[in-house]
Amino acid sequence: MKIAVVGATGMVGKVMLEVLAERKIRFDELILVASERSVGKKVSFQGTYYSVVGLNEALNLNPDIALFSAGAKTSLEWSSKFADKGTTVIDNSSAWRMNPKIKLIVPEINASTLNSNDKIIANPNCSTIQLVMVLHPLHNNFNINRVVISTYQSVTGTGVKALNQLENEYQKKSGEMAYPYQIHQNAIPHCDIFLDNDYTKEEMKLINETHKILNDTKIGISPTAVRIPVIGGHSESVNIEFKKTFQINEIRELLNNTKGVVVKDNPENNIYPMPFYAKDKDDVFVGRIRKDESKSNAINLWIVSDNLRKGAATNTVQIAEHIISNIL
Repeated sequence: MKIAVVGATGMVGKVMLEVLAERKIRFDELILVASERSVGKKVSFQGTYYSVVGLNEALNLNPDIALFSAGAKTSLEWSSKFADKGTTVIDNSSAWRMNPKIKLIVPEINASTLNSNDKIIANPNCSTIQLVMVLHPLHNNFNINRVVISTYQSVTGTGVKALNQLENEYQKKSGEMAYPYQIHQNAIPHCDIFLDNDYTKEEMKLINETHKILNDTKIGISPTAVRIPVIGGHSESVNIEFKKTFQINEIRELLNNTKGVVVKDNPENNIYPMPFYAKDKDDVFVGRIRKDESKSNAINLWIVSDNLRKGAATNTVQIAEHIISNIL
């Protein structure tokens, strides 16, 4: 079993290596891959130092599985080359997510749809993953009519450049800007680029990817994505309108019994999800579960998850686990 990590020196790639170690993924050979400027660098994994190789060399090593986290441009250029040689590519970029021939996978929801013919598998956007982990069981039981989402997204979703900007601003130092405005002590209602409909690309991902994963384009989805100066994870305020009637205790019980979801919901004792507590954890946390007093058959809730873990690296590794156990 040969596993390649493409983008191994990047922010998500490093977390992928942590998750591979934590989950004790079985492999005989690990291939660490990065851009040409990183080739030859030494990266430590479980006490062993590995030399970083380029994409051409990795391709010739014929990995069984390649975990891609090197951006959409790299994925579009190289994923098919690996797939053509028999490698199963699990891609963390936006390159393949909305391709109708490529499956968009959150293992707890739809890993069972995968088979040996799926040589390129798409990992959803981080904010989508935590959202659908909660929506999926609720939709199955109460039939969702409409969802309104406001996200509060960590700077880590933008990358190292954004982290450096936040740190520089905190220290009152000048430096390279990842955002058009300061992020320290600010909230920017602008994640990714604006599109012709005045929604951002990040907001449209929430709509399109949720429809694809839940296999239901009739769900109304209205998102606003906001960047905030937080490191621990993404938060989402979500209003859900159902077609069926429900009781709040049914919602809590259902989410309590959903694998990968942890209910933290005790307002009397100030217990609710926060990115501070979600950091470095793999679960999706949900709380502030309450009826919408302005509309029948509707609820409000608050979802938090570490965007680098379940929102990216962990979900990718979970897909690899499924492939190793059930397909290869």
